[in-house]
Amino acid sequence: MLRPTSKVATFEAIPMPAHWYAVLTAVAAAGVQFVLFLRWLHRRMRNDEITRAFVRDIATNHLPHIYNALQKIAAQQGIELDDTPLVRFVDLNGRRRS
Repeated sequence: MLRPTSKVATFEAIPMPAHWYAVLTAVAAAGVQFVLFLRWLHRRMRNDEITRAFVRDIATNHLPHIYNALQKIAAQQGIELDDTPLVRFVDLNGRRRS
């Protein structure tokens, strides 16, 4: 902080008390930890979204082909299989997915 010494535009520096350095250090450390937490949270949510999209893609695009191939192999071997199950998604959060 600067304090005017007279009516002239000269200023002298007032030293900052030592406890303010500790407060500034604590605030800076808390800020850095908060930013790192937000990055971790974003990465975790993004990984969950990617996993969810991957599982949905496997279930809707690849499982029908796998079941079709399994039916053909079973028919060649003379094995009777049950009907292929329907893929249904259960949303445990109470929201509907598009």
